[in-house]
Amino acid sequence: MDGKAVLWEETVQPGASWSHVLKRGTALRITDIEGGANLGALFYNFECPVERYNMPDTLKAQHIARLTKGYVLYSDMGRILCSVTEDSVGWHDPIGGCSNAALVKSKYGGATYQECRNDYHKDARTSFLLELQKWGMGPRDLAANVNFFSKVAVDGDGNMKFVPGNSKAGDVVELRAEMNTLVILNTCQHPLDPNPKYQPKAVQLAIRRVPPAAADDPCRVSRPENGRGFTLTERYFL
Repeated sequence: MDGKAVLWEETVQPGASWSHVLKRGTALRITDIEGGANLGALFYNFECPVERYNMPDTLKAQHIARLTKGYVLYSDMGRILCSVTEDSVGWHDPIGGCSNAALVKSKYGGATYQECRNDYHKDARTSFLLELQKWGMGPRDLAANVNFFSKVAVDGDGNMKFVPGNSKAGDVVELRAEMNTLVILNTCQHPLDPNPKYQPKAVQLAIRRVPPAAADDPCRVSRPENGRGFTLTERYFL
């Protein structure tokens, strides 16, 4: 990334949460610093948050069960919130969901703030809710999330299995905002991660300005449905 184009850089610490309104015409570049990170993400139309990322439409419209470069994140209105414009990983999990307090306690044991201060055990659901509250939202606004840098394989019987080592140190994924998108993130571990230790990983964020999607943009032309999604999104901003 051209350093002169970067508007903002920040590190999201292990087990921490973050939110930002990613403006149309900017992109969020996310870097796995150590390798093995998991970044849970929710997406909303900032102007009308009842419009939000829709996992079923995203997968069925593009005939996929993973996210990588060339794919997009659909809202429940058929518009495109973000496009995946760069990716060195090749597989990001859209189906694994997020951890909750009971799961984290059963896997890693209890570790409260009173006992461990900032090293207490955090779960993704609570982290999402704490961040959503900053924007006047709550439990009813939770939706299916994306887990960037993680891979979940599904066998012929429908069993889901976490694939360790999917992301290496320095791997990146970049999301271009097609709408003014409220992005909610946390770095809690994936709920299916078999690691018996509580070891969330940090990620690096960078925001820069980018040009709009051209007529031959790879995300626009990867599927006929995506062309229609971009048209609906562009009409929204007329």
